Amino acid sequence: MGGNRAGNSVEAFFRANAGLCILLAGILLQAAGAAAQSSVNSTATQPTPTHSEHANAQAAASGALPASETIPVLLLSDIHFEPFWDPGKVPQLVAAPVSEWKAILAAPQSADRETRFASLERSCPSRGEDTSNALFESSLRAIQTHAAGAKFATLSGDLISHGFNCKYAALFPHPAPVDYRAFVEKTLDYVIEELGSSLPGVPVYVAMGNNDSDCGDYRLNAHSEFLSAVGGEVAKEFPLPDRQSAMETFAAGGYYSVALPAPMRNGRLLVLNDIFMSSNYRTCSGKADQTAVDAQLAWLEQQLADARRNKETIWVMGHIPPGVDLHGTVTKMRDICHGQSPEMFLSSEKMADELVEFSDVVRVAIFAHTHMDEMHVLTAESGGQHAASGSGVVVKGVSSISPINGNAPSFTVAHIHTSSAALVDYRVFSSSNQTGVDAVWKEEYDYAKTYHEEAFTPASVSKLIAGFKADPDAKTKASQDYIRDFFVGGDSPLGLVWPQYVCSMSNDSAQAFASCVCPAAK
Repeated sequence: MGGNRAGNSVEAFFRANAGLCILLAGILLQAAGAAAQSSVNSTATQPTPTHSEHANAQAAASGALPASETIPVLLLSDIHFEPFWDPGKVPQLVAAPVSEWKAILAAPQSADRETRFASLERSCPSRGEDTSNALFESSLRAIQTHAAGAKFATLSGDLISHGFNCKYAALFPHPAPVDYRAFVEKTLDYVIEELGSSLPGVPVYVAMGNNDSDCGDYRLNAHSEFLSAVGGEVAKEFPLPDRQSAMETFAAGGYYSVALPAPMRNGRLLVLNDIFMSSNYRTCSGKADQTAVDAQLAWLEQQLADARRNKETIWVMGHIPPGVDLHGTVTKMRDICHGQSPEMFLSSEKMADELVEFSDVVRVAIFAHTHMDEMHVLTAESGGQHAASGSGVVVKGVSSISPINGNAPSFTVAHIHTSSAALVDYRVFSSSNQTGVDAVWKEEYDYAKTYHEEAFTPASVSKLIAGFKADPDAKTKASQDYIRDFFVGGDSPLGLVWPQYVCSMSNDSAQAFASCVCPAAK
């Protein structure tokens, strides 16, 4: 790529490299360029935060607190567990309680497993295979080793496999909705319970993904029996003060608030169900439903306002990130520099705007969905008093256990300050193979060692992004490291659209993204 590529027309770039872009689109899951917000100046300066509490938290994150003040936490996502891997066992799983699933799945495979599963995959085409039980169990053993001592765990959605409803219907033609819902619920319960059993005494916080539905991908009904049942499983181990309220809000829309466990001090996790906010969202009957979005955003604003008043520190977790869907933008050949809008993950920027407005209390936002290992920062283009401080919200994109894109299965172990809730460092661990059979899990990279930063904060990530933007040909070690680690364990295709991706890292709105990739068209 030429040194001025980032300033050229995106349309011209895409048309000149159409084959490469389509290759990229096929490899990346839903988007290479997930969440970010607003443009970042090349100097990456950070104005003084408005609140002294926020300033203290940033100071703590930069090393003012001793290492003894940090704790390990586990971040994982997109398990996409595949209960159909051995079709011959599925009738047993349907009939059995979840407590018997482990034994059924561990039994010798059916003699015709490979043939039947291949037939199932042909009936329900997919770009690869999701997580078999062997891979799932391998990942749990690796978590016990590499995440030993974790004080809590987050699972950022998409617990069940792609094409779940198609595969079920292929094995059980014309299924009754209640029977299908029961199998989805049991699969979700199995994943949650197996993870919990592998981390005894460790709270596990779960978000819903676009596949985690009783009626299809990106389809879900608010105030449903399904959400009520899943919420009961998700919140069953929560402390009593949070359990009832979490079950109520989960039943309403799949979102909840929970206090982070000791030794965290006055920290709270807000878990969103941003499937309702997706551009692709529909109810089970195929209709749009703005009321579910409005109710959740109102709840989020109230929770953040309460946290500010109570001087709490907040982590936010969802599945689909805010920002530009670079995958969709690439494949649809959007002419950004001549007025066409990029594809977006969410139907509006309201959720990102709320997080930025409360950046004095939000320490980190965790999203996933792309299956890639990513970092972004949300900053304000305009806004209220707190947004104007420019402190921003740092976003960690969590890579997947599922190897469906050809990536290595992976999870992340982070270290956070107990008083500030700032994310100080994280390490990504990956599997030596995609099957889990005789797999060796090792450290892929360490954020602090790779990027020489003392913490994962808005200031540090903004500085990195500014460096990436100044390096459109990806010649620096930092750029090459990011490109390599983005696609865990494989040959990363990110270099093909590096300048455009970098713009998506810190520009979550369509207008800001266009101004970044097409500066002459501002």
